[in-house]
Amino acid sequence: MNQIPLTIFLPEASRIAAGCMGLGGGWDNNPVSKDHMMQAHQFLDSALESGINCFDHADIYTFGKAEQVFGGVLGDRPELREKIFLQGKCGIRFAEGSIPNRYDFSRDWILHSVEKSLARLNTDYLDLLLLHRPDPLMQPEEVAGAFHQLQKDGKVKHFGVSNMNGHLIKYLQSFLDQPIVVNQLQMSLAHLDWLDEGVLFNHPEGQAVSFTPGTVEYCRGHNIQLQAWGCLSNGVFTGKDTHGEPESIQKTAGLVKTFAEQLGVSREAIVLAWLMRHPAGIQPVIGTTNAQRIRACSEAETIQLSREQWYQLYVSARGRALP
Repeated sequence: MNQIPLTIFLPEASRIAAGCMGLGGGWDNNPVSKDHMMQAHQFLDSALESGINCFDHADIYTFGKAEQVFGGVLGDRPELREKIFLQGKCGIRFAEGSIPNRYDFSRDWILHSVEKSLARLNTDYLDLLLLHRPDPLMQPEEVAGAFHQLQKDGKVKHFGVSNMNGHLIKYLQSFLDQPIVVNQLQMSLAHLDWLDEGVLFNHPEGQAVSFTPGTVEYCRGHNIQLQAWGCLSNGVFTGKDTHGEPESIQKTAGLVKTFAEQLGVSREAIVLAWLMRHPAGIQPVIGTTNAQRIRACSEAETIQLSREQWYQLYVSARGRALP
């Protein structure tokens, strides 16, 4: 059954994206090993065999080692580069001595970060670059200058953002020559504020919602692809032990299992199909590197939940009836 399409600015990217944060070993200074390289090869093969060609990176993932092992695969198999859609993120900087973790959208840092990512990834260009988290000291003219230079030099094809509300996107876009084509947000059955914001307008429950009004609608109205990070909710709906979890989590996990058995697909497929059923054409970014689970996720493209099934999952995950 056909899924609701992407908002279609990036037709070359697969309907599901594979997140690469789990590559390269831990968040430590240990060097990349042969096992890490083998994992990266198997990860790419599993994704591509499952019809997933979109790979999501960030310069900070495992302190750059995620990009390093991915680049090692491309070095061994350069023919893969033209078969994949490669996106990266920049803007988060780690603590240095007395300087704390911070965000940096300065022109110099964006250009420096992209150069380092390209070198680690063993590629001449990114298909898409996202600004990772909003920088309160952002000077949009500097962002515009960096984007112009990167596109002029053929180092980045498209640009987007992550974790930004609609107001900030609109403001930034007014300085850019290039369209913002993606906004990556935390969206899942376990994080429902992006839905509750609209549903609970003019209702007392809405006071507890932490999501900027109009962000989803702004993105839909301006052909900005919504990508969902954290979409598998750390496995709480797909087989993880839910002992000690809230009743709503336990009941929703049971409902996911029931629907999976009824439709003959994996529980991962149900969780992702729930997101993909939304008219915004949400693109899930799965974080697993496990080959079996990647295949299980890809089954989401074979089904479409009914309106009734979608609402059953939504209300169950909320843990209370709709107003």
